[in-house]
Amino acid sequence: MNIILLGPPGAGKGTQANLLVEHHGMRQLSTGDMLRAAVKAETPVGLEAKAVMERGELVSDEIVSALIDAELAAMGDGVGAIFDGYPRTEAQARSLDEILAKHDRKLDHVIELVVDEEALVDRVTGRFTCAKCGEGYHDRHKLPSSTGVCDKCGSTEFKRRPDDNEQTVRTRMQEYRAKTAPILPFYEERGIVQRVDGMASIDAVTTAIEKVLASA
Repeated sequence: MNIILLGPPGAGKGTQANLLVEHHGMRQLSTGDMLRAAVKAETPVGLEAKAVMERGELVSDEIVSALIDAELAAMGDGVGAIFDGYPRTEAQARSLDEILAKHDRKLDHVIELVVDEEALVDRVTGRFTCAKCGEGYHDRHKLPSSTGVCDKCGSTEFKRRPDDNEQTVRTRMQEYRAKTAPILPFYEERGIVQRVDGMASIDAVTTAIEKVLASA
């Protein structure tokens, strides 16, 4: 099964992708991660991308397509793919169709985690993590059982992401809407877009996604 998982930063997309990887053995294909890995490994595509980035230019659709093509070829037929951060334009969506067809695959679902902007601001600006083990907490929804002590590892050091502030969250939302608007109608015409309440609990979101996948 091959799916696109959509959602702005803070919607829980990463959490759900990790659960899909864990429960179904799927592979999360993040174009950013693939690009960094290819550059580090100095593959032919990676070297081409590195030269482009060193010139201060944006990596072309052709390079991204080549990365995805290579990744799908290496994955094998029995592994499903979760596309993260791609496609973002109709041209990229059409290119993805061609790549999938080349590997005898098709896109089964486009799942959007729908969020309320005000609630998302509250969710993101209140979150912090243990500096040692990475356990997540929130000012209002999940404080450590003992004040200032991590429940998981006992550390007393915590950290917050510097970009977890209201203005940044609202800017991310604007960027997300601008980037996803072009591709949603393309997939809606094919009847494969499903929307899930991204503000629900993690378990509830997971259950909703599992129902979508079971409907294939």
